[in-house]
Amino acid sequence: MSGPRTVPERRPSPPRATDTASDVVRWAAFSCVLVPVVLLWYGTSLAGATGTAFGLAAVTTACRVLLRQSERGAARLLAEERAPHRGRRHRTGTGAHRGGRHTGGSTPVG
Repeated sequence: MSGPRTVPERRPSPPRATDTASDVVRWAAFSCVLVPVVLLWYGTSLAGATGTAFGLAAVTTACRVLLRQSERGAARLLAEERAPHRGRRHRTGTGAHRGGRHTGGSTPVG
């Protein structure tokens, strides 16, 4: 007779960076609408609420651009880690064996 079967537990996978970034952008866009409405509700002028909305939209856009760049960089690093390394094993320093400046004398050739 065999013992009772155990089913391995499935751990929830951690959220992907793109999911988290898009959630942040969605909440920021929501606040771009909600904050001016609340400001108008509490008696701020229409011009003040509009200026606040434009300011929040600008900050949200800048953050979205930075998040996308960060995601691309992380994806590039992950792809480089997974790709097999080919070619030379070590990189040479700047200028070493690559036509860099020589510190020899300045005697003319010829």
